[in-house]
Amino acid sequence: MKIETEYIKLDSFLKAVNAVASGGEAKIVINEGLVRVNGELETRRGRKLYPGDQVEADGRTFSVE
Repeated sequence: MKIETEYIKLDSFLKAVNAVASGGEAKIVINEGLVRVNGELETRRGRKLYPGDQVEADGRTFSVE
């Protein structure tokens, strides 16, 4: 997904790519350890993502561009 700003927060990114339906669902999947950023488990929903980052969630991989 292409972003227009310097960064996007992880929970907002998950909503934007339709990996989750809501911010509440994003919080749950992140807290349950179901999300990886650049291959590493990520539990901070406010994690800043920058172009080049890879996010794995819901059995899919998404790229930040």
